[in-house]
Amino acid sequence: MFEVGQRDEIKRSYTQSDMQDFAALAGPDASTPDAVPGPLIGGLFSYLLGVKLPGRGTNYLKQSLEFLQPAPVGEELTASVTITRLRPEKHLVDLETICETPDGTRICQGRALVYVEDVGKG
Repeated sequence: MFEVGQRDEIKRSYTQSDMQDFAALAGPDASTPDAVPGPLIGGLFSYLLGVKLPGRGTNYLKQSLEFLQPAPVGEELTASVTITRLRPEKHLVDLETICETPDGTRICQGRALVYVEDVGKG
């Protein structure tokens, strides 16, 4: 069963090589970023929601992210999602999303709303 307060996380660091790969994918005019780009951090939340919590079968409906600090390249980041509200009658799960550095510096925070066919099962 899913429960309010249920949480999952992933730890990931991005290398300078990752930044070069991102710049190459972004297009011919992109430069190598000196901080981890927001889409890569957003991807950590996508992974968590689709694979960990709520997991397979999750459909992303809404995401809001507020970036508070640049994310340092080479430093381990912890991205987490926490269930804040369950609406089983509508198959909806609301989650808080946070990304932090090892010393607890908050890089970004936000909310996610996902559709889960059977919210009553976890």
